[in-house]
Amino acid sequence: MSAELRAKNLGIDFPAQTPGYLNLCVKSGNQLITSGHVSNIKGKLGAGLATEKGYEAAKECAIKILQSVHHRHGTLDGLKVIKVLGCVNSAPDYIEQHLVINGASDLLHQIFGKETDGYHARSALGFASLPTGVAVEVEAIFEITA
Repeated sequence: MSAELRAKNLGIDFPAQTPGYLNLCVKSGNQLITSGHVSNIKGKLGAGLATEKGYEAAKECAIKILQSVHHRHGTLDGLKVIKVLGCVNSAPDYIEQHLVINGASDLLHQIFGKETDGYHARSALGFASLPTGVAVEVEAIFEITA
């Protein structure tokens, strides 16, 4: 089954996007590089927001990334996930950033394959704050393979 079909089977849609202040996904050579995509969920992990809610927020970011990639490239097929950077709005003593960003990684594994095109490098970092108080921001790099 193709990545595009897997995404659609998971209920991910690809609405039209209008240009904004920044380019959400740029093509450079055979790579697609996304801007940071933020969650609708707001709050600070470890200070009122549980890791499970952060996981949902990271998944939300990954869906938005896929929509931007689809808008730029026209399909999710023929792509390989290269790198994911996850930023987590964290309380000073919060140490589960990696578990939060699993929300994005797990979705990418489901769509592109955990041991094939979805097997990616990743960083999960904690930040004192993120723009507008969002819980999570994620960016990604994809390689165009076909």
